[in-house]
Amino acid sequence: MVQRKPKKKKTRDELPEGMSRREAKLAARAAEREQFQKDPRPFGGLAAEADLVALQEFVPSAIAEFEVNGTPVNVVTVLPGAGGALVREEAQGGGRFVALQATSHSQNPGRDLAYALNWVLSAEPGETLQSTAADGSQPELASLIAADATPTITNHQDFAWWFPEGTQIPPQIQQAMRQANDAVLPSQQLGSDLPGSIWWVNPGGGKAHIRWVRTEDNEAQMLAALARIAARGELNLGEGTKFAGAFRTHGLVVPVFDLDPAVDAESYDDALAALDKAITAEYANDAALSAEERKQLENIKSRQVTI
Repeated sequence: MVQRKPKKKKTRDELPEGMSRREAKLAARAAEREQFQKDPRPFGGLAAEADLVALQEFVPSAIAEFEVNGTPVNVVTVLPGAGGALVREEAQGGGRFVALQATSHSQNPGRDLAYALNWVLSAEPGETLQSTAADGSQPELASLIAADATPTITNHQDFAWWFPEGTQIPPQIQQAMRQANDAVLPSQQLGSDLPGSIWWVNPGGGKAHIRWVRTEDNEAQMLAALARIAARGELNLGEGTKFAGAFRTHGLVVPVFDLDPAVDAESYDDALAALDKAITAEYANDAALSAEERKQLENIKSRQVTI
């Protein structure tokens, strides 16, 4: 007589209350899709949106000071080793730092920032966070940073701020700092009383640039506004300047201008104010584009890239 082996009991996963197995699978798949879905405007709804985009994408070395649920937090461009966040030792002031340009991250910088901010609020002195990749446990960014909060931004031309004054820095880290300092491009923030976030940078090679992160909601309207101004020959910042094009990043349009690096950055303040007035007026203009304006629009679109 052949003995049959006893059947193995199927293990039953614990299901969320009130859900069938099929409903639980569908919910899990929806959560997975949500995790990999890219937010069109990751910092949208915040007054600091343009500043966060600039610090995330192209500002080399800067610190933005925020109050996060009553706690001072420094949101910075880069931390040592391109880590995600850290809390300094009490003897070094206990400052809390979160980096926007971290090596390990997800495709949703707004969620990553919320994750890192939430971590740094409860982290102990001396603790570090390597990856800012959000895992779904983070609260909404708007619950951490007030919608109307505008940060105080301190721009730096090196990374000396990585360590408090008087800190004994190991030789290998000193070498890494020297390499990082050598890579910093001279930069300066302009137009503090103008909308968006405006940055002058000199990468060398005979041209400096101004990048202007605009926060208009409708990209098509924004490009049409630029085309109208270009058709009048006024899409520039004065003599010796040139409109280089516009790129899009995190749902925003960023016009870029080529400049003479020998000209003082602050000399463009009046031209920026005049151009902002023109952009605001043309953005509200819903008239059909003329033939020349359509030509300019196609020229702008042909050079537009997404980063």
